[in-house]
Amino acid sequence: MGFLPRLQHQVWLLAFGRLLSQVGTGFTLFYAPIFFVNQVGLSATAVGLGIGSASISGVVGRALGGTFADSKFWGRRRTLLLSAMISSIASFTFATAHNFPVFVMGNLLMGFGTGLYWPATEATVADLTTPEQRNEAYSITRLADTLGLGMGVVLGGLLISTTGAYRTLFIVDGISFLIFLGVIYLLIKETNRSINSHSQWDGWKIALSDRRLLTYAIVNTMFTTYIVQVDSTLPLYLTNFVKTNGDKGFEPSTISILYTGYLTLSVLIQLPIVRRLNQISRAKVLIMSAGFWAIAFTLVWMTGAFHFAWVVLAFAVIAFAVVTYLPSASALVVDLAPESLRGVYLGINSQCWAVGYFIGPPLGGWALDQSASIASGYWLFLVTTVAIAVMILQVLDKMISQTSPRRS
Repeated sequence: MGFLPRLQHQVWLLAFGRLLSQVGTGFTLFYAPIFFVNQVGLSATAVGLGIGSASISGVVGRALGGTFADSKFWGRRRTLLLSAMISSIASFTFATAHNFPVFVMGNLLMGFGTGLYWPATEATVADLTTPEQRNEAYSITRLADTLGLGMGVVLGGLLISTTGAYRTLFIVDGISFLIFLGVIYLLIKETNRSINSHSQWDGWKIALSDRRLLTYAIVNTMFTTYIVQVDSTLPLYLTNFVKTNGDKGFEPSTISILYTGYLTLSVLIQLPIVRRLNQISRAKVLIMSAGFWAIAFTLVWMTGAFHFAWVVLAFAVIAFAVVTYLPSASALVVDLAPESLRGVYLGINSQCWAVGYFIGPPLGGWALDQSASIASGYWLFLVTTVAIAVMILQVLDKMISQTSPRRS
């Protein structure tokens, strides 16, 4: 067991519960765009707008999630319970969606539930760890996410290829959130022990006046937009634009294998990479992640030549990009936050995901509704944005080194 970090048992319990819920999410995340475009009959732009609508309620959920997590009444645990319940309702809504309005309603509910979840769970992990442990602790919770997604993608791909029952995936997703709710209720205790002398909304004023946090938020939004492309745009691009046999695109089963390989690689390299990079500043690790994103998007653009080889390599590089990004991003925010305002700071960190999910799916959906040349060139456009992200991260690294005595 020396390979695994020594962490408090509640971190492991939270990770286990998250793994269970992510199995259900893996059932639906990669196949929902394909289902609602190719079977329900919505346009790629409409699906992109629908997925992006989750960011509207996500902004509200993240604001409340950060505030609730720091409050004496709600705390981390009750916020997590509320999140799991709302996310379950959202999944069952997707299972009944036959038109655009119901599809949007499901996304609005899911966005709100997700918004409540992230500030509370990341604040819980921060409460239970020391600064030296946080990279590995966040790696474990992200590892559980990835492992659950991988299992869900495999099982979802098998179910779709044998039965074509897409709606069953949404039902299983809803059940998985109910199981996660049970894990939280029975096994997770409240971890918020800090005394917050600020009013609920004064905390947001303090956080929003922190120039380091706001600079980080800009580049973090760019990273989340990149991740959204992998979740919502890339599967449909491979299905409709990358031809593997005449005019036929990638089959769902093939996409399932690709995503399973990407997630498996993420699981295998997560802890070794985090341990190797633990002594490097968080901002510099994020610069490394940006480089991986640029390479990955370039490889996706190159799929027109030797498509399958480039796609496989692209997914491998994406795994390195995600693994270097996620733990360091959360740990960086905790480094910046006063202990009594961890929920609020992590709420702003989570808001970046809401903005990324608002920008990413509609933008990607629009590109896929255009000609093949525009859809292909879209990936090169993403590459050019990475240079901007690197410049912002260099500024951020300098700001942190000048203003914070702590290791960042």
